[in-house]
Amino acid sequence: MQVELTRFRVRKGQVERGEEWMHFLRQNMDAVEQTLAPEKMYVETIFSEVRDGHMYLYWYSVQGQGAQPVEESEHWVDKEHLRFWREVIDPTFPGENLTMEVLMMLADVRKIAVMHAFNLVRKALLSE
Repeated sequence: MQVELTRFRVRKGQVERGEEWMHFLRQNMDAVEQTLAPEKMYVETIFSEVRDGHMYLYWYSVQGQGAQPVEESEHWVDKEHLRFWREVIDPTFPGENLTMEVLMMLADVRKIAVMHAFNLVRKALLSE
């Protein structure tokens, strides 16, 4: 299992477009959830912050090993997600991975995450 928290800077003048992106994801959550199983994405959470005059988006994720990269997905919501990414994320500011010091998770929560991932994969396979 891979746990990450990564910070990305939003391009100057693209804050509104970044907000549209987050709205798009919230409005299409059923489609977003369909993409989680192939990516073995158990948890993906996006936070935002304005600091020093820049907007930043933070991705917190808990992901299984051997996942399909989002760039390889043929799902329409991933294609739109990547289009937003290219428009909004500042390529001159490389993403910064924050250092995880401690992971605290109840064993029951870990079991639920694994079971949820299994069900997502099963659901995706049955719908093919």
